Amino acid sequence: MAAAIREVADRGYEGASLTRIAARADVAKGLVWRYFTGKDDLMESTAKVTMKTMRRQIVDALDLDQSVPDIIRAALPLAALQILTHRDELIALNRIMHNLRRPEGAERVVTDFYEETHRRQEELFRRGQAEGSLRDFDTRVMAVTYQGSIDIMLAYLGDHPDVDPRDYASQLAEILLSGMRAGS
Repeated sequence: MAAAIREVADRGYEGASLTRIAARADVAKGLVWRYFTGKDDLMESTAKVTMKTMRRQIVDALDLDQSVPDIIRAALPLAALQILTHRDELIALNRIMHNLRRPEGAERVVTDFYEETHRRQEELFRRGQAEGSLRDFDTRVMAVTYQGSIDIMLAYLGDHPDVDPRDYASQLAEILLSGMRAGS
């Protein structure tokens, strides 16, 4: 999967080949076929595992005993800094997400790809509502909006390396929290 990330980051989704991925991984191409039914299967698995790993790194760095607004203030800069530490992974994830299609042409991984992330964010927002730090709102709508903001932030930061990721993320956190906090 690490070889697939490098291949997609270097050559794009369409330019990535199982032959080169196997060569990068220093394995026989037949071994790739043993575990994956083809390029799309490998790419979907790679995207899901990569996102799960990156999400876990952020969660592990957070103090989850803090108030929910403080967790959000800490999480967004950690997410933003991934543009510096996981640039290839983010490039590859973006390319995979926008190129992997269902037979009818719809994007294949978007909903499944984010489901666990959205569920965890909803749990966090419900906790904030229960502790009284967040107002009442539909937690699914907020989770989708929150994640969309993170995705756009990462895309923007990737295209604008002169922008300070911490500053951008801190401002985004305050904007989002202004609509989430109790009393707003």
